[in-house]
Amino acid sequence: MNYGGAITTDISRLLELFSARCTERETLDWLRGAVSDRAKWVKARGVFGQIRNKTLKAERDGNASLKAQYLFEEICAKTLYNLSGASPPFDSDSPYWVVPNAISLARHTGVSEAEVLACVSLRE
Repeated sequence: MNYGGAITTDISRLLELFSARCTERETLDWLRGAVSDRAKWVKARGVFGQIRNKTLKAERDGNASLKAQYLFEEICAKTLYNLSGASPPFDSDSPYWVVPNAISLARHTGVSEAEVLACVSLRE
């Protein structure tokens, strides 16, 4: 799932891209630190729970921007947890949702789709 470290590199680039544009950064910053620290990946399950609670609150409050941010954070946390190899895993398709959720967040933060795609461009 993390072929040659590609998914964690991509997630790291995306988190960095959005970090300057998101004002609520508690879990975003945790993910930024965790993506390069394999020992933290197993803790991403608990962090996912924190993010999920924030997502539900953003939904109740009608805050589409925060909801987009938290959905992106959720999928990053799920992906990191799955990479830890711990059980039970989240859905195996989690990494495939990183880019669509990043594009959704981009639309709320003024980031272009091209900037998102540049973070995940194919490498030789």
